[in-house]
Amino acid sequence: MPPPPGEGNGRPYGEQGARRAGESKTASKTSIKDPKSAPQRGGQRSGSGTGPKGPTRDQLYNEAKQRGIEGRSNMTKDQLAKALGR
Repeated sequence: MPPPPGEGNGRPYGEQGARRAGESKTASKTSIKDPKSAPQRGGQRSGSGTGPKGPTRDQLYNEAKQRGIEGRSNMTKDQLAKALGR
């Protein structure tokens, strides 16, 4: 029977050492196949920004700001979407 973790091999966390919270033992397929590193991707795999309820109010507000829609700061999410033609 092998010794309990931390005993026998001089390493307190087994052969691989300690992992940070959230790290897995193996890399995912997408992280291996993607030629860009995380900083180079710039959030490209972090989601489309449009969930089941569509874009957030902040996303709609920012688009309205870029388009120069007046009164946007007082608009609700639905009003912003309508003003943007969504």
